Amino acid sequence: MELRRLGRSDILVPPLCFGGNVFGWTADEDASFALLDGLAEAGFNFIDTADVYSRWAKGHVGGESEAVIGRWMKARGNRSKMIIATKVGSDMGLGKVCLKADYITSAVEASLSRLQTDYIDLYQSHWDDPETPFEDVLGAYDRLIQAGKVRLIGASNLSGARLFDALAVAAREKLPRYETLQPEYNLCERSTYENELEPICRANGLGVITYFSLAAGFLTGKYRTTADAQKSVRGKTLVDKYLNERGERILATLDDIAGAHAATPAQVALAWIMARPSITAPIASASRIEQLGDLIASASLELSSQDIARLNTASA
Repeated sequence: MELRRLGRSDILVPPLCFGGNVFGWTADEDASFALLDGLAEAGFNFIDTADVYSRWAKGHVGGESEAVIGRWMKARGNRSKMIIATKVGSDMGLGKVCLKADYITSAVEASLSRLQTDYIDLYQSHWDDPETPFEDVLGAYDRLIQAGKVRLIGASNLSGARLFDALAVAAREKLPRYETLQPEYNLCERSTYENELEPICRANGLGVITYFSLAAGFLTGKYRTTADAQKSVRGKTLVDKYLNERGERILATLDDIAGAHAATPAQVALAWIMARPSITAPIASASRIEQLGDLIASASLELSSQDIARLNTASA
């Protein structure tokens, strides 16, 4: 399997990252362990999570996903083989986003404890905190890197202007820079990344790991009629947002190309992202073991230039 470099670092990852938001939430611990075992057996070792996963669920306080991953790695004795990405900065009870230096310093210790490890491979700012200067944020990360608690830092949900500023501050102050960006990107949501963020990422050699890579499930083909809105908690939102002329055109093209490759729409949608030169790996998740094969197969699906052109046109 082809491995890809995270930014300008020495960390190599597979072309697919598994989204850990499901662990301890839609996948209980037994299901989570089965999913993680299946991933590892297939050679996929890149897991993305966050301290806030899954605080939104009833009775949860955050950290559930990290704790499941930590217990699994301890049980399997495979920490050194895994690339673990987690995030800091979401509301964990303060009522706001926070990237203040002392908050990052305490939050990383909580994540390390839940993950049962002494280092995090990729530590990411989950959201922008305009109230905290980048000098302070990157300075806090610098101390964590120097202490060996973090190998690499990244950012998620930054605008192009703010990403540019963060990189400029890092260069000027000789501080660690964000080596990766985690933006929303898929066949339904293209413009912000392609027009605003991609030029900066390419010019600066940033790694890009995309979230909502399957448009929250719409690109699996699960939602094709208004009646399908009842299929999940997010169903109505997805139908209202994407089930229109453009969305139907995207699904029809995915169906056609999937049929030609004996694949599924989800595999084609992920392969389209993987084929884009600026992308390191899309993030995708599954709650059940029977869904896992779909994700794994996407990494070996090679689309032709004609396939990619058709998908670009359909989703324009």
